[in-house]
Amino acid sequence: MYFRSAVVTLLALAVPASAFMGNTAFSRTSVSVKSSVETPVPDASLQGQTDRLVNYKPGEADTDFARKFKHLAGAKVKTVGEAFAEFSKDLGLTINPLYKNMVTDIVGTTHLIVVSARFQRDPIWSLGMISALDLLLKNYPEPEYYGKIVSSLFKCCGLDEAEVRAEAKTIMDWSEGKTKAEIEAALKGEGDSPVATVTKTIKAEKYWMYSRYFGIGLIKLMEQSGMEMDKDEVYPVIDNWMTEKLDRSSLTACNDSDMYFKIKNKLDMMETMMKEIEIREKKRMAERLEGKAEQALRAADREELMQAEISAEAKATRDRVNAAP
Repeated sequence: MYFRSAVVTLLALAVPASAFMGNTAFSRTSVSVKSSVETPVPDASLQGQTDRLVNYKPGEADTDFARKFKHLAGAKVKTVGEAFAEFSKDLGLTINPLYKNMVTDIVGTTHLIVVSARFQRDPIWSLGMISALDLLLKNYPEPEYYGKIVSSLFKCCGLDEAEVRAEAKTIMDWSEGKTKAEIEAALKGEGDSPVATVTKTIKAEKYWMYSRYFGIGLIKLMEQSGMEMDKDEVYPVIDNWMTEKLDRSSLTACNDSDMYFKIKNKLDMMETMMKEIEIREKKRMAERLEGKAEQALRAADREELMQAEISAEAKATRDRVNAAP
């Protein structure tokens, strides 16, 4: 599906505007008189499509999209492999096997988001990214490595960690104590809050791009408002906020919401299981220590009894010696 849509997009961009404009050497009158001179129809054959693809020049299509991003044509963009190689080099550590696939996915997903021509970072997106990293990596087996992994991720994706965290904190500070109604008013663009500023930017940008971290940022705003954080409760709210408040499609955001809670439930279950294992291990350790203590007490009692018997035997011997004539 993605390949077919990409080909369709390339074909649309490849056809120059002049192909649909007719022969400019003829006047409007001559065209109307001589019906044989008509606007040429693009060759729909495979050869015609191939020729247009071969002659395609990035940013030269006669569309608003091509004109807006024409300055990015030919720009050097790192591949996912190059981004991950940079991440690994900066990290300098071996990722725990249990987290390797997860970290690889985070690096690849984040890189593909930020290199998109349509990507625009905003405080809600930043809040979502920080929240997602905290959720996924909070139980990393080596806690001291958490900060290093996150810093390397930001660096390989060309993001300033301090700025992203500051933006996330701005939204968190503003939303603290806010009701759902107050947050929804801001999402409509009312007032001058950080959320309202983001909304105005989104509505003013025709080619604004939604990404997963933005959706998680919205979920975090719901959590701040005191909503019940359940998949079935959040789904209709996400749908309403995206369509009614932001005037954008909600399909991907709703899907990301379901995925967020599915992953969160699994991680919560894993955390509970790890805590139970830890409690059982501590109980076993306590039982082992208790057993050792009992053995030590029994050994001490035996030693004391032996010393008493030795003392009694020595006293009896002395008494017999003293009683002899």
